[in-house]
Amino acid sequence: MRTKLFLALLAVLLSSCFPSRSSLTVGLRFGFELSPIITRFEPDRGRGAGYRVGESVSFIISLTRAGYVALVGLDPDGTAYEFDRVFLNPGTHVLSGPPGFRYELRPPLGMQRVRAIYTDTPYPSGFVIRGTYGLERWDQQISIYLERSGSRLRDVAETYLYIR
Repeated sequence: MRTKLFLALLAVLLSSCFPSRSSLTVGLRFGFELSPIITRFEPDRGRGAGYRVGESVSFIISLTRAGYVALVGLDPDGTAYEFDRVFLNPGTHVLSGPPGFRYELRPPLGMQRVRAIYTDTPYPSGFVIRGTYGLERWDQQISIYLERSGSRLRDVAETYLYIR
């Protein structure tokens, strides 16, 4: 009984040593050490929320440092694309599209993944994430993006939503 109690207590203590965001795991996926700069990234209705085709979505992002953020989507059919690039100061921001535009949701229906890619240098010249990928290939494209940026500080956060 005491052994089980000790192991349970040890597990709780060890789990509190790790950040709630799995940046270590994400960093290993991309082959780079990531810095904890993006502290929040989610759709305006919350992670995993549902939206209808034609509705607009905004993303809430919080940064600890100023830098460049690219937003990249992966549709349920595997189509990946960049849909915004912005320079942001530290703090919390609501991203809803470039001036005069909005992030409007379109088919295909299903789970839409969105990643925010932070770098402390401008975007890599001539490199755009666009194509049809599985998750592993999408990770590879983001690794190439990070490598070509030449950035010392970089971070990647992912969220998702459902298009109905």
